[in-house]
Amino acid sequence: MTQTSNRLLDEFAKLMTDAAGAAQGFRREAETVMQTQAERMLEKLDVVKREEFEAVRAMAEKARAENERLSELVTQVEARLATLEGRA
Repeated sequence: MTQTSNRLLDEFAKLMTDAAGAAQGFRREAETVMQTQAERMLEKLDVVKREEFEAVRAMAEKARAENERLSELVTQVEARLATLEGRA
């Protein structure tokens, strides 16, 4: 009886191992399908990628700093011009 019981347990363990492998395969397949569908949806929404967003953000920050610098320069030039006009 011990041998039959062990064989039965061995078969049951083998069945569970196979079921776990099948479930894992199903999980991978489901993840792949879901990821593909998500990518399609994002493409249709015309969503910007993170890298592109960060690049444009850096450009905007640089442009803003340059704009502030030029604004300060214009203010200085206007002040000098007003001083020169006051002398004339």
